[in-house]
Amino acid sequence: MLEGKKILLGVCGSIASYKSATLVRLLVKAGANVKVIMTADATNFITPLTLSTLSKHPVSIHSFDQANGQWDSHVELGLWADLFIIAPASANTLAKLAQGLCDNLLTATYLSARCPVFFAPAMDLDMWQHPATRHNIKQLQSYGNINIAPGSGELASGLSGEGRMAEPEEIVGTLERHFAAGSTLADVKVIVTAGPTFEAIDPVRFIGNYSSGKMGYALALQLAKRGALVTLISGPTHLNIDHPGIQRIDVNSSDEMAAAVKASFPDCKVAIMSAAVADYKPKEVAGQKIKKSDSALTLELQKTTDILAMAGEMKQNGQILAGFALETENEVENAMAKLKRKNLDFIVLNSLNDQGAGFRTDTNKVSIIHANLTVREYPLKSKTEVAEDICEAIVSLL
Repeated sequence: MLEGKKILLGVCGSIASYKSATLVRLLVKAGANVKVIMTADATNFITPLTLSTLSKHPVSIHSFDQANGQWDSHVELGLWADLFIIAPASANTLAKLAQGLCDNLLTATYLSARCPVFFAPAMDLDMWQHPATRHNIKQLQSYGNINIAPGSGELASGLSGEGRMAEPEEIVGTLERHFAAGSTLADVKVIVTAGPTFEAIDPVRFIGNYSSGKMGYALALQLAKRGALVTLISGPTHLNIDHPGIQRIDVNSSDEMAAAVKASFPDCKVAIMSAAVADYKPKEVAGQKIKKSDSALTLELQKTTDILAMAGEMKQNGQILAGFALETENEVENAMAKLKRKNLDFIVLNSLNDQGAGFRTDTNKVSIIHANLTVREYPLKSKTEVAEDICEAIVSLL
């Protein structure tokens, strides 16, 4: 959603200015063209050289650079941008913007900007709670500007509470959702399951598998970037995800995942079941740790709930349901049978026979098989690129 977008970043004097470097890096990585305006005070916290290196553009600070005889036009900067984001936005700058004061390049550019303006406040707790700041925030919002609310936590003063600038990942996610408005997936409710399930044997042991959850997490992120409202139901994994369009529900067992899917499925438009759910679980779970002995240990197993089949039975007209098939033999035939048996709209097939595909890798090689049994094969790609291909398959059905 940020590919080719012209983003103007305003940086104010705040200890949170260090986050601006990460924000610029993430925006550029997402394909945006970024220019930076700094207030003079901001240069006391982070150097213009840092931000110019990351953005690949000179940083603008003053309207006129006497040393180089160069004029930075606030009008041209305001007209250039597709979006203006001020992060961090200090209490001082927010007050100036609310009153229409323009005593520096950043505030003058704000008055010239014809694009959407976002601001991410950063200040100490008492400053954030002051009635004057609250009034200024409301005033800016009444102009149509968009507030990216600060988070809570330890502040530079040592106090703890609201006032921390939103994390760069959250800001990027908010901007992506802005540009995704009007896209096919905008505000579409999607369920994604990811990761393994752990089926308890006793309080310290379980039956599990090698799934890392990387494919499901890549899917959730790509869908959210396109504006979808994603419910990510995740089995145990070390992965983290931070996007305002993603609600994460953590589960451990297949029973917990089945309950979460059953509760969320009726309200969703799309469900993609990429989790590697255990097929069997112990019939009895020991209440205490099973002690090691010289005799053999026999576990009686029973089938777990077939979550994909359950969703297929619940599916209503207009809902899209997709699953994954990891096969080692007769791959296409087995995947097609699963597709029909579980009432899917398409199935993503990957084989453990393909090097670089399957569990615990950053790449995958898949084929997408649709309900009409057409098969499209893809080369080995990163899981992010595979997620993009799956998103396109969903868009084609929507």
